[in-house]
Amino acid sequence: MSHGWILRFLKHRIADKRILRLITKWLKVGITVDGHIARGSRGAPQGAVISPILTNVYLHYMFDLWTHRWRCRVTGDVIVIRCADDTIVGFRHEHEAKAFLDDLKKRLRAFELALHPAKTRPIRFGRHATKQLEMRGEGEPETFDVLGFTHFCTRSRKNGSFVIGRKTIKKRMRATLQETKVELRKRLHDPIAKTGAWVNGVLKGHMNYFAVSGNDPSLWWSFTQVKWHWLRSLRRRSQRAHLNWERYIRLVDRFLPPIRILHPLPCHRFDARTQGRSPVR
Repeated sequence: MSHGWILRFLKHRIADKRILRLITKWLKVGITVDGHIARGSRGAPQGAVISPILTNVYLHYMFDLWTHRWRCRVTGDVIVIRCADDTIVGFRHEHEAKAFLDDLKKRLRAFELALHPAKTRPIRFGRHATKQLEMRGEGEPETFDVLGFTHFCTRSRKNGSFVIGRKTIKKRMRATLQETKVELRKRLHDPIAKTGAWVNGVLKGHMNYFAVSGNDPSLWWSFTQVKWHWLRSLRRRSQRAHLNWERYIRLVDRFLPPIRILHPLPCHRFDARTQGRSPVR
């Protein structure tokens, strides 16, 4: 992120020079590279509360407004989803997707940015992807990872219609379980009630984000692994006393939350309707 460009963008909405001067000082704090502080004309301060705001402002002028103008020139549908610096763009026609990717690379270079080569790729995805790949003699539709979930093409278990499946990214799930295992070892001799409350908070926090429709298998696997790690930790507390399964189940029922889906599908979550009113006479 170029400091010069972000200040030019901010001047469109902010006229107070004191605010701009304060933001300039914030930008010059520097970033950490290999344990050393580096100050330059690019980047936002790491861990600062203003960094996500500045990033969104930068991408709004650099990406959002430009994409809106670009999509008005094509004939097919274009769907754009952006969350901070993670972006998904869907196209009806393949040639328009390739043209957008080429133009986007040029746009980013003009603003001193670049796409991540390992995370940026065009894929065939959607309700017609499986049939189109079968006609070409290719395999199953590719998957993509974004915002902690692996997205894939699947069918509804109720009526067999197309739905987008979501499951927790395996790499992130294993890293979280490893951190939980290490923390349980540190809490080996803490009171059971204290450790149980901590495990309850960990699982609730995990469920608050990942408890989406269709992610039941990943949730069940994560909860089961945490339960086994806690059981092994409790059995290491003493060489004489042995925690049997019946007593442990009572601890699980007491401290650990049940698995349940907290976030409905987007078609239901964003289905806002207003009641009609009779005309005024």
